[in-house]
Amino acid sequence: MKWTVYATASATVVAALAVRYLWPSRAILLFLLSCAAMVPLATVLSEATEQLSFRSGSVLGALLNVTFGNAGELVIGFFALRSGLMDVVKASISGSILVNLLLTMGAAMLVGGVRHKTLCFNALRARTQTTTLTLAAIALIFPAAYKTLAGGPGLAGREARLSLDFAIILALTYALGLLFTLHTHRDVLSTQKRERADAAPPWPAWKALAALALSAGVIGWVGEILVGSLEPVARRFGLSNFFIGLVVLAVAGNAAESVSAIRAALRNRMDLSVGITAGSSIQVALFVAPALVIASNWVAPRPLDLVFTDVELLALVVAVCITVLVAGDGESNWLEGVQLIVVYLLIAVMVYSLPPSVNQGR
Repeated sequence: MKWTVYATASATVVAALAVRYLWPSRAILLFLLSCAAMVPLATVLSEATEQLSFRSGSVLGALLNVTFGNAGELVIGFFALRSGLMDVVKASISGSILVNLLLTMGAAMLVGGVRHKTLCFNALRARTQTTTLTLAAIALIFPAAYKTLAGGPGLAGREARLSLDFAIILALTYALGLLFTLHTHRDVLSTQKRERADAAPPWPAWKALAALALSAGVIGWVGEILVGSLEPVARRFGLSNFFIGLVVLAVAGNAAESVSAIRAALRNRMDLSVGITAGSSIQVALFVAPALVIASNWVAPRPLDLVFTDVELLALVVAVCITVLVAGDGESNWLEGVQLIVVYLLIAVMVYSLPPSVNQGR
């Protein structure tokens, strides 16, 4: 890895920390520096993940990337919960899924498709992941349906209990998915033999793991600073918390996965790229969201529920449907990447244009 990446990461993090503790009133500058710091930090995490994937194969490599990358999501969500920003937390959950499935996967297919005419990946693994994503979308629809059907007094408490039950079920489902991909069907889903034909990795395993853990930890730290600057920035530019969580925070919080997926696609390692984008969305829906629901019972002013707005549910269903269509055949090209990005831009513009009454209609 080029030392310029380390220098850039160090400089932006130090600058963000300096503004945080010396000029805390400069919220816009702090927000911009925090977002800027995410990119070089994500590059470090991406390089470490790629080094490990040479040794472990794309399945485990992608899992390591999304796990350490989503550590920042968990930290950001934790501090947002503690601040009582429930709408931001839920919007960042749905926004993370949309960013990974549409923006990140689209960008990876676009840049990879420009360099390589056709990008190939394991179709069975992609179909397995998209089926799991469909299950996750169904699970996120049910609490909203319950709110519509049940109604009446005491609904908030019942929604919280239902969401807690759903969180436990989803977490167990995620654990079973790990058992399937890493143990019972690992040979069918892995592409390890083909990828090991690449050049031997220059990093020893301990160095890659240390870089992975360190970069993930700093990303979580910077994410906490980012959350603290959200409300002043939103007021300054007239942005709703809904848009901040669904678009801005989701893009910044998923910088690690985005950089890793794009780098992998440029090297024609589309199995790793698709594994990162789809795997991160699955982990957000089946692990990060349930973990935040459970944690909210102790750290938040009130329990977090999984009742998403109609706009979020519509966007999630659309994202899952087009991902199933694009990834189901095991091949991609630059035009499919453009199509995914266009869908994300349409959703972002729609959310930005919505009146506050809709954005806050939770």
